[in-house]
Amino acid sequence: MRTAEGAVAAPARRPTLAVIGAGPAGLAAALAAVRRGVHVTVLDSAPQAGGQFYRQPAEAFRARRPKALHHQWRTWERLRSGLTEEIAAGRVTYLTEHHGWFVERHAGASPTGRPPTPGPGRGAEARPDALASGASGGASAYAPGGQLPAGVLGDGVGAVSPGVPGSSVAGLVVDAGGGGFVVHALLGPEQEESVAVRADAVLLATGGYEKVLPFPGWTLPGVVTAGGAQAMLKGGLVLPGRTVVVAGTGPLLMPVAAGLATAGADVAALVESAGPKAFARHTATLAAHPDKLAEGAQYAARLARHRIPLVSRHTVVEAHGKDAVEAVTIAALDPAGRVRPGTGRRIPCDTLAVGHGMLPHTDLAEGLGCRVDGLNVAVDAEQRTDVPGVWAAGEATGIGGAALSLAEGHIAGRSAAAWLRGITPDPRAWAAAAKSRTRMREFAAVLASVYTPPAHWAEQLHDDTLVCRCEEVPASAVREAVDELGATDARTVKLLTRAGMGWCQGRMCSAAVAGLAGCAERSARRPFARPVPLGVLARAADDRPDPDPS
Repeated sequence: MRTAEGAVAAPARRPTLAVIGAGPAGLAAALAAVRRGVHVTVLDSAPQAGGQFYRQPAEAFRARRPKALHHQWRTWERLRSGLTEEIAAGRVTYLTEHHGWFVERHAGASPTGRPPTPGPGRGAEARPDALASGASGGASAYAPGGQLPAGVLGDGVGAVSPGVPGSSVAGLVVDAGGGGFVVHALLGPEQEESVAVRADAVLLATGGYEKVLPFPGWTLPGVVTAGGAQAMLKGGLVLPGRTVVVAGTGPLLMPVAAGLATAGADVAALVESAGPKAFARHTATLAAHPDKLAEGAQYAARLARHRIPLVSRHTVVEAHGKDAVEAVTIAALDPAGRVRPGTGRRIPCDTLAVGHGMLPHTDLAEGLGCRVDGLNVAVDAEQRTDVPGVWAAGEATGIGGAALSLAEGHIAGRSAAAWLRGITPDPRAWAAAAKSRTRMREFAAVLASVYTPPAHWAEQLHDDTLVCRCEEVPASAVREAVDELGATDARTVKLLTRAGMGWCQGRMCSAAVAGLAGCAERSARRPFARPVPLGVLARAADDRPDPDPS
């Protein structure tokens, strides 16, 4: 029988939750869950926690003022301090450079729509062959016969890690307890070996990635995404170039331009396709977020201080250069989103940082069979997906920024902890976070309606402009597939042209192909969340146990 949240419950061991992603949503979820009696294993692809928003330089750089490149630094300090304390106490296992590529759901997961209630005998128990272990009832690590991952195709036995710097269980296999889920992750920068992490439930905080739209010259060296330029600065303390044009659309452009200028770059222009009039239709919602207005004003002041021209209702028409970017041409947009003839002007630069918004990472969720609503993982008021035992929070459920991710992560962590402990969650316990979530979703919806790429961006593509870089598919091939061969969706275009069949599996070109095909942009369900070496899959198949002859 379930009890109300707050009642005393004493399970035989700590139930286990695997949190995939250590950005704002993942960290908030992990701390909320671990402080309510759940052992948490955090898996993250980066060498340090923080995600893109709180991306940190490597400790070897000995950065004297890393907070100079961030805002909301105090929030990050609280998250970092909380994570450090829980790791030291053995209640959190933190696995860096673990690139999740697939999550298996096993018979141990509840078929009732709720995670299984943990009970005696369903955890990670002490083993004589254990190489290391976490807190009692928490994550343990062992090497079963030195085997590499078996069960990728069905059985989910763990694997031996060759060692990952910074990992709290480097060189080991993690068995976080329970049998509900197995998270498979490639290790380290090379991503040639895989490890399996078991847990009772999974919380997906996989974040988002940048939406890329092509234009003539976009493949030249020196053209980077806006987020890529920011990552270079935050994580590597390097500038992408000396003279930079920041262009595209979205709230990311202002902090990128301001950050680059503060670090010493000459930002020649910030080119934004949206215009100030678009905000006038949403004054009531904007007025309800004075903190966000103040944040925008601070960035605007920094742009003014560095004398960075803000060119609104313009777009990049072409990047020029022989061996690298030497200049870009920008032009004004009419109300319909078409380039105004005769308005083009050339801006010399050695770097173009361009972005057109964000897209959610949904691969792991879709691999589990979670419902996707449009481009976002669908969740309920507790951040539960429709797959029992799986929660999702942050950008994967809809692009909305760090504040929204923190609120969603907190709610998801509390909900997961309650169900895993056999307690009926009480939404009143996270009422403040729910209120913040509602407000930030409203604000995010306004930004999504304002910051949209120019409606007719595809008209600017030359026939020889590459759309799919992996397979070198030009715009002419996509247009031929649509106009002459009758393709009406991105999948048919892919079959006819190979656009989206390359290394990135359409992650970079899917938006462009959909735009050229004139079809709605949809998530593309892929079997794995990232490229996996065939050797990993082969070893998994070889290590599977023989079927029971009986």
